[in-house]
Formats: sequence, structure tokens, C-alpha cells
Amino acid sequence: MSPAADPLAATRQWVETFVVPRNICPFAGREVARDTIRYVAVDAGDWERALLALVAECERLDETPAIETTLLVLAPGLEAFEDYLDFLEVAEALLVDQGYEGTYQLASFHPDYCFADAEPEDPANFTNRSPSPMLHLLREAGLEQALAHYPDPEAIPERNMAALREEGHDALDTALARLRGQA
Repeated sequence: MSPAADPLAATRQWVETFVVPRNICPFAGREVARDTIRYVAVDAGDWERALLALVAECERLDETPAIETTLLVLAPGLEAFEDYLDFLEVAEALLVDQGYEGTYQLASFHPDYCFADAEPEDPANFTNRSPSPMLHLLREAGLEQALAHYPDPEAIPERNMAALREEGHDALDTALARLRGQA
């Protein structure tokens, strides 16, 4: 099966060929090299089952310290960005409700991601655009440790936005479309 036909393979390829080379997450390369990223497909057509899968992944991380982070690929389902944002809000509330606040946090990614204060064509949106809708489940302790050893972590978002704007919307859109099998 080609990466474009397999959402997990496309996501792995996105991390390795889009995120890491552009240094969008300065810590991703280390985790790729350590093979500590777990990739999980979740059918998000049924929100209840998808949310149960999120809690199950928190429990797996509790039990498996060798896994640093999990990417929950929400395919099929949640193709509409507004639906994804509604799901994300429920997922974040569920983490709090289950007692995971301060232990895990969610980073959000979607093929049509658009920051509230940005135009859809702004290349800066590609910091959070991915081949499929997904939730990135991060260990807060690991994130805090990585940030403590990184110079000027507050500048990461601005640096990413500037670099992606320099690369340009068309080039980024083509790269992402290729990963989704649309180029």
C-alpha cells in the first residue's frame, strides 16, 4: 500500500520529510531517530469510540515510558476543519476530566488548519497542517525537559511562521498534497 493510500504511512512520511527537515518541531528528529513515536489510526466517524481511543492511548503512555509521544490519525472522519475543532474541544475537556491535565497535552493538526487570526492561504498555517486530521498526544514532562535545553523556545512559533512564509504557500501545498497522494 502506498503512503498516500495509508494514513499512518503518510503521517510517518510527513513527520520524516516535512516536519523534521523544516525543523517545525525541533525535537521531532530526535524522537524519529529514537523510534519513540507511536502512530495510531482512529476511526473518528464515531466520536465516542475515538475519544475512548484517546483515553486508551493515555493509559498506554502511562504504562510504556519508552513511547515519548503518540500521533492519533483521525481517518476517516473529521475532514471538515470546523468539525475537527469541535472534536478537539471535547478531547481537551476529556483529558481534564480523566485527570490527565498536566500529564499530557494535545497538539492539533489538520489538512485545512487555519489559525484564527490568519487567512487560509497564509503559509504559516502549514505549521499545523498534516496529511490527515490528527491529535498529537505529548508527555508534558518530556516537553518541559526538551524546552529547558533549547535556546529561546518562545521564538519557535515565530521562527516557523517566518520560514514557512519564505518557502511560500504553493511549495508547501504541493509538498503536503504529495503526501496525501493528490499531486
